Amino acid sequence: MITVAALYHFTPFADPQDLRGPLFDLAKAQGIMGTLLLATEGINGTIAGTREGIDAILAHIRALPGCADLVWKESRADKMPFVRMKVRIKSEIVTLGVAGVDPLARVGRHVPPQDWNALIQAPDVAVIDTRNAYEISIGTFEGAIDPGTSTFREFPAWWQENQHKFAGKRIAMFCTGGIRCEKSTNYLLGQGVPEVFHLQGGVLKYLEEIPEPESLWQGECFVFDHRVAVGHGLKQGSAQMCWTCGHPMAAGVECPECGPRSVTTR
Repeated sequence: MITVAALYHFTPFADPQDLRGPLFDLAKAQGIMGTLLLATEGINGTIAGTREGIDAILAHIRALPGCADLVWKESRADKMPFVRMKVRIKSEIVTLGVAGVDPLARVGRHVPPQDWNALIQAPDVAVIDTRNAYEISIGTFEGAIDPGTSTFREFPAWWQENQHKFAGKRIAMFCTGGIRCEKSTNYLLGQGVPEVFHLQGGVLKYLEEIPEPESLWQGECFVFDHRVAVGHGLKQGSAQMCWTCGHPMAAGVECPECGPRSVTTR
């Protein structure tokens, strides 16, 4: 059984390039596959391998400056969900493209999965899915708003065009693992939204901790590896990828972009 670890951590790195080589070499030595992104604002990524290999990488990351309290989410895969290991240097570990957005300064109020259902069912709360449209197409929370974005970079423009619709509302935001909401909630607070909330640990943590009979999640959660999606209990889902456009779709359903063409799991 393969262990899959999704992680991110915001902390200042003076020179991410200095961290790249040792991290990549350790991953290669341990047989770890996946992608890790390094930037001056921190680290982000998903990796997979043996229990021992994952533990070695996590210990290495926790020893990096400011990373002692690193939090990650784990799931399992029957086979290796990645084909190679990449450690890349980026300008942002998740790209919003707005100057001055700083999750280390402030973020929305974190809401644990156990309290999420009550929050999003409150009549004065607007629930916004900060993921991309192709991810949302196979699963989201009941009643959540889809901004229709193809990249996270498009979210600020969407908000500027639609913010008038949320006057007087508390805003609850969620994403796959939590990282996008660290930036989107900071952004909304900076735009003057007084009450902004953030699903702690993202959809992955919710699906891990909330039993399906009590869940408000509908469908599956897209993940960026060969499993395509996971469901409740973080079990591998049934979603497939369109071989033409690469977008996910529910099993047995035609691709909304390409119509009745062949599909294949990644």
